[in-house]
Amino acid sequence: MDSIKISDLEIFASHGVLPEENVLGQKFVITAEVMTDFSRCAKDDDITKTVNYAQICEDIEKYTKENIFKLIETLAYGIAETILKKYDVYSVKVTVKKPSAPIKFHLDTVSVTAEMKWNEAIIALGSNMGDKESYLNYAVEKIGNDECCKVMRVSSFITTEPYGDVEQDDFLNGCMKIRTLYSPNELLDMLHRIENECDRKRIVRWGPRTLDLDIIMYNDDVIDEEELTIPHIEMTKRTFVMIPLCEIAPYKRHPVSGKTMTEILDELRRV
Repeated sequence: MDSIKISDLEIFASHGVLPEENVLGQKFVITAEVMTDFSRCAKDDDITKTVNYAQICEDIEKYTKENIFKLIETLAYGIAETILKKYDVYSVKVTVKKPSAPIKFHLDTVSVTAEMKWNEAIIALGSNMGDKESYLNYAVEKIGNDECCKVMRVSSFITTEPYGDVEQDDFLNGCMKIRTLYSPNELLDMLHRIENECDRKRIVRWGPRTLDLDIIMYNDDVIDEEELTIPHIEMTKRTFVMIPLCEIAPYKRHPVSGKTMTEILDELRRV
């Protein structure tokens, strides 16, 4: 992975816990390192295919001057998020130094470092009520319009028989791969909000639903919490998940078994 590093950018701004810090202001020294890919710009020697570090400096200065925070942690986090949302980069590491920290000890600087990256998530979509295709398309559009998400691929939608013992209509299912700045739990909350907008009811387990959105995978993380299990505990048992998943990520490996999605689907079909 390639990187661009902007070191010790000096900016006069107003951040701090004390009221006088917000009024009088002080110097902050900011370093930002962005991880990106130089292959296209280096091959063609084309400035339009790389990240403009002068523009990043302007963005850092603007964000730092236009906001007032008590914590430099908040400032560092906000700068990192701003860069990730605007530029085609994989991750950002931001260090904010405070040379004139108002404490009684003699020191050079106080600094904090924030690291943020785009995470890859696989989301399964399903609907078996009303205009099923419209519900799925609505979910894809809503996720894509969220500034903390980027839709990378969306599978075809397939019709499948319902899972479980409840009599109900057939489902329309699909999968999508996204990049997101959300943590797994933040992403889950966002998906629940979209489901609620579509009047999703959780009354009967495995029952009919207008829209069902599940996080199937998140990077290569393994999470076992009361409200969230990743990889999805049922994914390897469900052809209606694995078929569209193999369409968009056939060679992605399960973080526990190490098997590719194609291998898992082949085994599932032989059962």
